Amino acid sequence: MRDTMERIESVKAGSLGGIATGMSYGLMLTIDRLLLHEYSRSFVTLGLAVSIAIVSGFLFGVTYRYIIRCDRNEHLNSGAVLAFGLVRGLAQVNVDEFELSQVWIDSLIVAKSVIVFAIARYTLDRALAKSWVLPFAQPSQDLSIAISGRVERELDANLMGESNK
Repeated sequence: MRDTMERIESVKAGSLGGIATGMSYGLMLTIDRLLLHEYSRSFVTLGLAVSIAIVSGFLFGVTYRYIIRCDRNEHLNSGAVLAFGLVRGLAQVNVDEFELSQVWIDSLIVAKSVIVFAIARYTLDRALAKSWVLPFAQPSQDLSIAISGRVERELDANLMGESNK
């Protein structure tokens, strides 16, 4: 039962990460296309690039949920974003045709990847704060404790909302 609940929460985190990454990367590709007047790439190529971003975002979401668990270590959270962003960004850099004059373009490619995963992190942090996605439970922690904490927060929020009326 616990493994099933953990898998469901991981799929939720991964799906949210994939959606956030796909949407932000698609927006960046659209802006690139408009600003650079780069219309030579086909829609199939663009769709494939966004699909790869969605898969990367899904994997980021699942991994990020596992990395943060229940503690809030900012260095660990930022390190996960930087690690995924650097791996994805540096993989896109063409080292066979490297020129020193093109370093700024390569830096932009890497920066876009880091920004995309930062947006996914922000989305996942919001989902965790709102208890839409539960953090990964420690082996000694029962998932029912995390769920009961989620229910308590929802009840507190509802009570606070009713008392403000």
